[in-house]
Amino acid sequence: MKHSKLPEQITLLPQAGRWLILAALVAMLAGTASAWFLMALEWATQTREAHRWLIWLLPLAGFAVGWIYLKVGQSVEAGNNLLIDEIHDPKKIIPLRMAPLILGATVISHLFGASVGREGTAVQMGGALADQLTHAFRLRAEDRRILLMAGISAGFASVFGTPLAGAVFGLEVLALGRMRYDALWPCFVAAIIADQVGLLWGVHHTHYAVGVIPAISAWGLGAAALAGIIFGLVGMAFATSTHELSAFMKNHIAYAPLRPLLGGCVLAVAIWGLGAWRYAGLGVPVIVEAFQQRVPPWDFAAKMVFTVGSLGSGFKGGEVTPLFYIGATLGNALAPLLHQPFALLAALGFVAVFAGAANTPLACTIMAVELFGAPVGVFAAVACVVSYLFSGHTGIYKSQRVGHAKHRHVPEGMKLGEVAEFRRQQRLAQVPSQADVPPPQQDQ
Repeated sequence: MKHSKLPEQITLLPQAGRWLILAALVAMLAGTASAWFLMALEWATQTREAHRWLIWLLPLAGFAVGWIYLKVGQSVEAGNNLLIDEIHDPKKIIPLRMAPLILGATVISHLFGASVGREGTAVQMGGALADQLTHAFRLRAEDRRILLMAGISAGFASVFGTPLAGAVFGLEVLALGRMRYDALWPCFVAAIIADQVGLLWGVHHTHYAVGVIPAISAWGLGAAALAGIIFGLVGMAFATSTHELSAFMKNHIAYAPLRPLLGGCVLAVAIWGLGAWRYAGLGVPVIVEAFQQRVPPWDFAAKMVFTVGSLGSGFKGGEVTPLFYIGATLGNALAPLLHQPFALLAALGFVAVFAGAANTPLACTIMAVELFGAPVGVFAAVACVVSYLFSGHTGIYKSQRVGHAKHRHVPEGMKLGEVAEFRRQQRLAQVPSQADVPPPQQDQ
């Protein structure tokens, strides 16, 4: 085997240049798709707010989305979990139809009032569009993994305007406790360029005013840790409830389009009857409000119920913006109890509930710095890491693998969706069966 006599740095240049070109292509595709999606989402939100009677069409919209996915979208219905599975175990190119299907389905969900997010849509579009380059450039399986990771980073960065967090999210979301550094360069290039592409299209991201951040103190860090415990438990409850409702609906309603039809009926009646318009759609105005003044302490729970109902019954979209809403309003409610400013606790909840639900504490800490400024970084790091630990081996992405278990033993490489069954089998193995119990001693 011949070894190059050139310095390692020189031989690295062609590879770095190759990935620069590939990542830039991914970024342009994902950034453009996210920009168009955000424009469509803004139209859908404004239209719904101007014509609130549209909420009564939510059941029909759900049926239509379910029927379309049943007919032409079953191969891509797994969404983000499909992307994660393909990165871990590459099998076949993700169909291009994933991008228009998820875009259209998410816009429809928002137009008629479902409580869903937008991250899932951007990530799926980014991954699906990136994977189309696999054939064009005849990429190997290993290179395809990196390309998909770059697509995830580009989609996340462009939809939230957080390029650094987007890059780290694409690296961190695949497995608990483990990151792939061979994808650092492509993910960062894709995330940064995709964010700029979105801005060139005229996309404007929401600004959250945190105000003055208090100086670091023992009680301030302790309050962040205590809040982090609650944020993690809420993130775990959200992920678990969404998966359980989805499983319940699939077990009891065989025909897929009927699930969002029935779920839409319940949601429409609840939103109209209770006047619960603040829990429909993204809810960005309420998130902004949580940074400015006290909001009703039940806002986080109500938003969680409506979002679990929407996603669990089959409506399409993401989980992240609703998690931002849940976290910001929960932080707002905790602020007086922990004697901390509303804006600070809202900011910590904004990122930390997501950190626990998605198992991405590093990306969420960086997101806090990008959105709220560097002074919040230390508090956000404490809240996000504690939330990550206390959310357990659960998460909104069932295909995430266990790289390093958080605490109790979980086999390396196991999917999060398999952990509950693994725990159940462990408990059964510890309970002695009737055959293992020795018969009672007879008195002599």
